[in-house]
Amino acid sequence: MAGQEQSTMQVNIVASDRPVWSGTARSVTIPASEGGMGILPDHEPVLTVIREGTVTVTEAEGTQHAFQVNDGFIAFDSNKLTVAVERGSQVDEGQHE
Repeated sequence: MAGQEQSTMQVNIVASDRPVWSGTARSVTIPASEGGMGILPDHEPVLTVIREGTVTVTEAEGTQHAFQVNDGFIAFDSNKLTVAVERGSQVDEGQHE
């Protein structure tokens, strides 16, 4: 509905040697060890292993960012998602105005 605010969550993607991306998002998809997994605001707390693949972050206004990651884990609680990986890099440049 128009005028309705959309819930968001804080997202931090970190590699072992540096931060990769930080911001707010309305959804994130991750390459969980058992298959693709989507995380939305107010998701139940979760801690899971991820495998090599692509993490996709969708910001509140719809801008998407893709990150190539290797093995690691994610932790989600209280609308804060941490993606911790050995190596990670942004695949796209993002949209800048």
